Amino acid sequence: MYFYEVSLLNSPLLPLTYHFDTDLKVGLEIEVQLRNRTLLGVVLKVCNKPTFTTTAITATSTFNYSTIQMKCAKFISEYYFCSLGEALQLFTPFCTNREMSNRELKIEKDNDVVKTSTIALSEKQGEALAFLQKCPVSLLFGDTGSGKTEIYMKWFEEILAQDKRAIFLMPEISLTPQMQIRLEEHFGDAVVMWHSKVTKSQKKKLLERIYDGSAKIIAGARSALFLPVKDLGLIVVDEEHDDSYKASSRPRYHARDMAIYMGKLYDVPVVLGSATPSMSSYVKFPHVRLKGGHFSATREFTFESCREEITASVESAIVQTTGQGEQAMLFIPTRANFKYLICEACGHTHSCPYCSVGMSVHRKSNAIKCHYCSFSEPIPSQCTECGHEMLTSNRLGTAEAVHFFEETHPDIRVGQFDRDAVSTQNKLKKLLKAFNAKEIDLLIGTQMLSKGHDYHDVTLAVILGLDNQLNMSDYRAREKTLSLLIQIAGRSGRKKAAKVLVQSYNKEFFEAYIGKYEQFLEDEKEFRKGLYPPYKKLARILFAHKYANKAEEAMQEMVEKLRSFTTVETIGYGPSQIEKIANKYRYQILLRADKSTDLITAIQSSRVSLAEIDMDPIEFN
Repeated sequence: MYFYEVSLLNSPLLPLTYHFDTDLKVGLEIEVQLRNRTLLGVVLKVCNKPTFTTTAITATSTFNYSTIQMKCAKFISEYYFCSLGEALQLFTPFCTNREMSNRELKIEKDNDVVKTSTIALSEKQGEALAFLQKCPVSLLFGDTGSGKTEIYMKWFEEILAQDKRAIFLMPEISLTPQMQIRLEEHFGDAVVMWHSKVTKSQKKKLLERIYDGSAKIIAGARSALFLPVKDLGLIVVDEEHDDSYKASSRPRYHARDMAIYMGKLYDVPVVLGSATPSMSSYVKFPHVRLKGGHFSATREFTFESCREEITASVESAIVQTTGQGEQAMLFIPTRANFKYLICEACGHTHSCPYCSVGMSVHRKSNAIKCHYCSFSEPIPSQCTECGHEMLTSNRLGTAEAVHFFEETHPDIRVGQFDRDAVSTQNKLKKLLKAFNAKEIDLLIGTQMLSKGHDYHDVTLAVILGLDNQLNMSDYRAREKTLSLLIQIAGRSGRKKAAKVLVQSYNKEFFEAYIGKYEQFLEDEKEFRKGLYPPYKKLARILFAHKYANKAEEAMQEMVEKLRSFTTVETIGYGPSQIEKIANKYRYQILLRADKSTDLITAIQSSRVSLAEIDMDPIEFN
């Protein structure tokens, strides 16, 4: 009889002990029983016979987690404060004992032949590639349209010629049909696209291609990093600045940082790419600067000092542009018709009963909805506080802007580009295809507009609502807002001169850094030193409970325990900015230290049962 420590997949429990009658390898995926439930587990190690009675492992499988996957999962569990089972759940295991079929043998033979390269790099692109290939981790700091993708693809060619494979990470919404076509046109069936919109049956087929070796370039969202890729030769993290690489629930890992860690374990180079790189990557890693682009067109920036609304100048610019047969984009940070519903008499904001946030107005469904817990109810006809019947809407949303142009300018063909309108991959394909076929004149959307899409004929970009983001209580507010402006503006002027109209009371800040993002990063360094990342490490401790006093008591208990750690500074603690979400009251502690190890030691020693840990937080609401 053999005894094993087993980690239960996706379970917060500590490892449990089971027995089996034969010798099993570490990393093997197995089935076990726990309280009459059949669960998947992973063998962690052989152990001595315990003093208590154990249950038998009910079944073994042909799936196993590699040594690197096990090591990586252990790091995730320790650094991001989750169980080993929760960390292992991120990974897709390797498949053992697979006999090679004739199809697979044919694939191996076919892969010996590398296609003749059709990717011709410019002298600057060639120099950039040579620089990247000398560094274990490097940053490709390239303007929008400067040809970053061509550099990646050229390197992919070289990787395939070595009979190795590459992982190509992109933010979820950047996994566009355009990118898929571009990769498949050059690499054919060697490409697989992996993201949340892929169905379960499709994923099974894609996994088969990863297992049999026919998939050579695995392009995907952050989860693609954890696929079972043998013979890995390169990891690319495109749009590395994008916040969607950070998971918002446990395990709260950052895919960019995990790519760097895994690059070390696999001993393969890691390339980070962006037109607006994060301060962290800019400071930590050697970079090569790629300026300009394939497009010689210019962009003219105009600023309008007002709050976010469709002013006469915005309306006129859009009407004039579309009237000339050209296309326009309108960015608004808020979806729905309006962000808030407010009483004109008493000023009461109609809030969600389960969250301490205002409800958004959705006219199409005649409802007000909470964008945090998804609660909705009919639009009220009078104020719930004072009974007054004059309710006004505040903070313009995408749906209202679409409604405005459809009502006042029916000749302008409008498309809506936000999570409400683009809920599936097919809808995304359809919308982008229609816009690039010039079947849509005006595309109105949220931050989805900025995510790496290639728009051919946009000559006007209108950007509203930047000041709300710039004024957020977030040490990265300036970086995030300037990056957003540059990314959205970069979607225009691809073929001919474009205008960018920005509504903001902070013209001086934006004007100082348009076309000078590197200068912004240099200036921002001085602001961050001694206070914020990348020069300091942060951790956010969250407490949530249906009773506010329970959450507050847990927070206070942990604050007291943390006082004994002199290397860790408690910056602040108290109710979260959004105090209640989904009927749970929320409190938080924000910690700062010079080293991650100091934070981890302090948190491990002080942690209380309600504490949820967010290492390297990027969200403070």
